[in-house]
Amino acid sequence: MTRVLVIYYSRTGNTEKMAKSVAEGARSGGAEVTVKRVEETGLDDLLGSDGIIIGSPTYYGQMAAEVKRLFDSSSEVRGQLENRVGAAFTSAASVGGGSQTTILSILQAMLIHSMIVVGDPMEVGGHYGPIGVGEPDEEALLACRKTGQRVAHLAKKLA
Repeated sequence: MTRVLVIYYSRTGNTEKMAKSVAEGARSGGAEVTVKRVEETGLDDLLGSDGIIIGSPTYYGQMAAEVKRLFDSSSEVRGQLENRVGAAFTSAASVGGGSQTTILSILQAMLIHSMIVVGDPMEVGGHYGPIGVGEPDEEALLACRKTGQRVAHLAKKLA
């Protein structure tokens, strides 16, 4: 069975709500899903997944330090995440708070691992991945579910 790992960091609970919707979408796409806080995620979790979806609040237009720490440690497994499917999502306090650059910072790290990244074909959400402003509304949660589903479907095709 296709395994999708949803990793997130959340201080207010907004990114966590989005992570749960991403997981719901991946399950509806037929994947076995694990949801983990970034602080509880190890390199074995990354290696044991066909798809990896990471969510972070937007901090100064970048991923949270806790998420960056995971990527920094992942240099130990560089080359071993090749062709895994990846995607990203973020929550922010305002529309112009740097959400797209936050998602791009996560996707950039995934590309360095030679992962295959999934964007949004503009069904819902943003170009690069789901964005929630404040508490995620139904549109943001729908974008999260669609992203999870797309990652599950692509990971299944590649498996």
